[in-house]
Amino acid sequence: MAIQRELPIPAVGDGSGLDGDAKLYPEELQLAFRNKAIPLEGLRYDVTPSGMHYTLVHYDVPHVELAAWRLHVGGRVRRPLVLGLDELQRRPTRTLRVTLECAGDGRALLHPRPISQPWLTGAVGTAEWTGTPLRSLLGEAGLDDGVVEILFTGLDRGVEGGVEQDYQRSLPLAVALDDDTLLAWAMNGAPLEPQHGYPLRLVVPGWYGMAHVKWLRAVEAIALPFGGYQQALAYRYSESREGPGEPVTLMRVRSLMIPPGIPDFLTRTRIVHCAPVDLRGRAWSGRARITRVEVSVDGGASWADAAVGEPPSPHAWQPWRHVWQATSPGWHDLLCRATDAAGDVQPAEQWWTARGMGNNAAHRVRVIVV
Repeated sequence: MAIQRELPIPAVGDGSGLDGDAKLYPEELQLAFRNKAIPLEGLRYDVTPSGMHYTLVHYDVPHVELAAWRLHVGGRVRRPLVLGLDELQRRPTRTLRVTLECAGDGRALLHPRPISQPWLTGAVGTAEWTGTPLRSLLGEAGLDDGVVEILFTGLDRGVEGGVEQDYQRSLPLAVALDDDTLLAWAMNGAPLEPQHGYPLRLVVPGWYGMAHVKWLRAVEAIALPFGGYQQALAYRYSESREGPGEPVTLMRVRSLMIPPGIPDFLTRTRIVHCAPVDLRGRAWSGRARITRVEVSVDGGASWADAAVGEPPSPHAWQPWRHVWQATSPGWHDLLCRATDAAGDVQPAEQWWTARGMGNNAAHRVRVIVV
């Protein structure tokens, strides 16, 4: 209790994690209650328990009666297919460990803050997904000449950008035909839970979460690039909401730290004692494996290399570890940053876009040594 009494309550803007625009709109709170991030202590798990894995639901979670549900495979194909889940499960099956991150993770840390789902950190998780390769199903259907993309339609429907729509996204044909692109019906060895896309979802290793369409009802081969809202407007890197920008695709290089010590209830500021402190976390990239993680214990003035573990699979996050000799009482800003094999480095500062996409700034955790 003495530690608690000695702790000052950090003010907004002091690096405690409360930085950002002071006003939080009721609509943002509503979104925050509907969607959730992984508690950062959950990064200890190699495979994220399904109840800890991040979730983002654009509209409503559909209620699906499995006996009536069917997947329609059509468009520019020679043999359209209509399949129940049991028929899909009789096809070739694979299980892949894949890290998924929401493209808007870190949005609420941006200045100014784009108004949308107010993610801080933790819109990420790693699960073992079981399903059938999309490639084999498209082979059964037989693609016509001239197909350029595969369009995926979910059962979730709502209004966004003033447009009533089903949630729809497309993939370039080459990505759709990758051996590791799955139509998944199981997560961590159990049937998909409703919030994770029951009964069937798309899993696209390396891509941000918006590409992993949930509650799939249709797969369609198309001859022109898809121009729907989620593709052409919502998930873009742009300096203004009016600008077309660039499409969001592969996850940017990133690392997160498991907050050390114990938290202050209100601010989540961490309390540690003068002693060696074991710092651990996870790092990932959609483009290449992680080759380096660095840790700073002085707010970024200096950096030290952490030990990086081998990737457990080509598409999953990697563990890292560093021991900090915490000998100086007082406040410390801990940071971590990752580098991948493609040479991309997690930046020290925010990367601002109008929709708050792809903010992979070095993770900062404020602690007080007592």
